[in-house]
Amino acid sequence: MSAAAPSNHDNAAQDPIEEVTKYAPVVIPVAGGILIFLLAFIAVFMA
Repeated sequence: MSAAAPSNHDNAAQDPIEEVTKYAPVVIPVAGGILIFLLAFIAVFMA
């Protein structure tokens, strides 16, 4: 007799890293654009 394999029908047990990486292609360029804008603003303000 062998035990039945546990089934993963539970959506609450998803990998949190997979949830974050779905948004990486959007978040990284937006954060880069904000960073470039802030650095340019600081450079103009200090000049």
